[in-house]
Parts: sequence; structure tokens; C-alpha cells
Amino acid sequence: MDAVERLRERFPDAEERSSTEVLAPRAVNAHTHLDLSTMPFTPGAYDAFIVAAIAHTRAGGRGVEAARRGLAALRASGVRTVGDVVADEAVMALLLAEPELSGVAYWEVIGPDPADAPRLLDQARERLQRFLSWQRPGGMRVGLSPHAPHTVSAPLLRGLVQVARSLRLPLQIHVAEAPGERALHATGTGPLRAALAGALRDWRPSGMSPVAYLDDLGVLAARPTLVHMVEVDEDDVRRVARAGCVVVHCPRSNTALGCATFPWATFARHGVSVGLGTDSLGSSPDLSPVEEWRAAVAMHGGAASPAQLVWSAVKGGARALGMRPETVRRGDPFDALTTWVAPVH
Repeated sequence: MDAVERLRERFPDAEERSSTEVLAPRAVNAHTHLDLSTMPFTPGAYDAFIVAAIAHTRAGGRGVEAARRGLAALRASGVRTVGDVVADEAVMALLLAEPELSGVAYWEVIGPDPADAPRLLDQARERLQRFLSWQRPGGMRVGLSPHAPHTVSAPLLRGLVQVARSLRLPLQIHVAEAPGERALHATGTGPLRAALAGALRDWRPSGMSPVAYLDDLGVLAARPTLVHMVEVDEDDVRRVARAGCVVVHCPRSNTALGCATFPWATFARHGVSVGLGTDSLGSSPDLSPVEEWRAAVAMHGGAASPAQLVWSAVKGGARALGMRPETVRRGDPFDALTTWVAPVH
């Protein structure tokens, strides 16, 4: 008995219609930065974008008002489940109090200087314990985001993983996004090193790929969700699959910032679960995972069917946040469903 026959047996009184559309539960935006929502959409070179984002943050543009704007954009796109990276305590309080939102609010930690690791680790532990007291049943959960392998020193990375394990927090890390990230980790050179010269003056390259470096540190063993993952090779993907990590694909952000194309076929071959995320409004025109899905369908062509990518937008996104996928039952309101129509070429 195939799937259609099982549905006919289960719902004998249901009306049947032929359609090229797919109905599925609401999509998950598995990665964004709501507190960057007042930053203008800034397509261009990745390194220039990073400089612009740092300037925007230092000018006070990353905070509650930006997060409120981002929340409004999420609601407009029909999203109710999100993975958001948070850098402001007031934004954390806002998200954990949101009555109609679920997902994970990941507290971001940055600290490339090893000398700062003990202080930053103590600070992160104290804040996370306080944030956990703000959680409420059914709402957003607290998570932890060591920003990236090159913006968090090795001792701080190890310590943050231990904290996450002790507090049972989900982890999310930006990895292998930038065109110069592999060169930075291999030799300490390249455009990313130049763009972040001041911040990375005490950072030393590992001589490995960013993914291999995380594996060597024991970070992958904690099964963090890995965001972007475009600058990877077969060995990197094999390591991710072996650790059981979920990956979040952000096609429009990667395209806007001139990053590499996500190697969908390689991840699929190794059985890695993939979710979809928009990243921030600074690098994406909106926060809609449905539009992200459309971009992924157009990007990957025959390498990934629209149905596979719907799975990523719904179930893959839920897995990325350590959640069960949303289900829609008979009698539930129709707006609990999303209509997926693949772009016509």
C-alpha cells in the first residue's frame, strides 16, 4: 500500500484534488540574527559585510528595537519557530517572554584572545544560568553560540562546550562560511585575516580546516548545529556525519555575500540532516524560510528535489534546533499549513 492509498484509507471522506503544490507544516527559520534587523541589506563582498556589521553594532544598532522589527518580519512570514543568535540581554528577555514563539535563543560569545577565556567563560556561565530562570514552558529555550572557530579561542571553545553540556544547552556555531576562512585556519593569511586584523592579532591558525579544527578540539562531539558550511570538502562532511551534527543552509545570504555554493549532494551522500535559515536582514532581503526554500530549489536544480528541500525547511529545521517537527492534525486551522509552490524556470 503506497502513501496515497494509506491516506485514502485513513481519511475516506476527504476530497481529492490534483495539484503541483505541496501542503506541509509551517517552516522553521533555523538561523537568524533578529537584533541586526535595522542593518540595511548589504550585499557585496563578505569581508566588507563583516566590517559593516561590526560598525553597525558599535553604533548601537544591535538591540531590542531591531529585534522587535525582526519579530514583526518573522510573524509576517508565518514563522513560529526560530533559531536566533542573541548578543543583548534585553533581547534575550524579549524572546523568552514571546507568547507565540518557540525555538532556541542562542547566547553569542566572541573572544579570540586566549587570555580572555577565563573571564569570558565565567561571565557566560553566570548569564546563561540567569537566562535559564527566565524560560517558560512551551516558549523559547536558551542556547549557546560560540560565534565561529576563529572568533573564539581554543580554551574558550572547550570551556563553552563544557558549560553547554553541564546546563544541557543546544549549541550553534557559524562554520566555513567566508571565502577566506580555510586559508585563515590553514596559514593565518587571506582577506578574512586582513578584515579582522585587530580582533585576530592574538589568534593562531591550526593548520587544519575549520571543521577539522572543531573536531580536534572535541567540539563536534557535543553535536552543535553548524551554520553555513559552504567552504568544506569531503573529509569535513564525513566528520560532521560521524559526529551526528545538523547543518543549516542559508542560500540567499551566501549568494549575497559572494560565498561558495552549498555542496548539497555531498551532504546528502553522507546522510547529514540539513535545515534552512535566512541569516540576518543585513545579508538577506527578508526572514522568510519559504523564500529561502525557493532560492535553494533554484540554486541546486536536479541535485535536490523541491520535496527534499521542503523536508529541510520543516523537519530539518526542527532537528537543527533539537525539537520535534510541528505536526498538523485533522481539525487544526488551515493557517497551520504552508503552501509550497516551486519556482518555474
